[in-house]
Amino acid sequence: MIRDLSKAYLEGGAGFVVDVRVSEGNAISILLDDDEGTSISKCIELSRHLEGELDRDLEDFSLDVSSPGLDQPLKIHRQYLKNIGRDVQLKITEAGKVIGKLISATPEEIVIQTREKKRIEGRKAKEWVEEDHTYSLENLDWTKVQVLFKK
Repeated sequence: MIRDLSKAYLEGGAGFVVDVRVSEGNAISILLDDDEGTSISKCIELSRHLEGELDRDLEDFSLDVSSPGLDQPLKIHRQYLKNIGRDVQLKITEAGKVIGKLISATPEEIVIQTREKKRIEGRKAKEWVEEDHTYSLENLDWTKVQVLFKK
């Protein structure tokens, strides 16, 4: 119900629901993301809308609408699409971690471009080599956007 109310309110806009959790004591937690960047005002707007749609006389609840933090993994396809072109870190089930640029995403798989120095046959110095790698989302424990700070 909460997810449906949220989606209906956001429909046609840049905002989208990443996750909804209802825990003991009717503590409702909603993660809101946006194709153009989530702001506090967008979280407040959704929160106020939901407050108006839910009846506290019927059942008491607490409501928290926030954006996924930088440390949170990507959870839904639309988040992957939003982050195409950005550096991401993958945790591959039983295979370690990979860092690269997110090139494309479908609901089933993503393509990451890695860049590393490799020795090319017939040349003395190592050269930068870019390679694309496809990963099934089934084989990933998580994907996180890498935040790079420039000096």
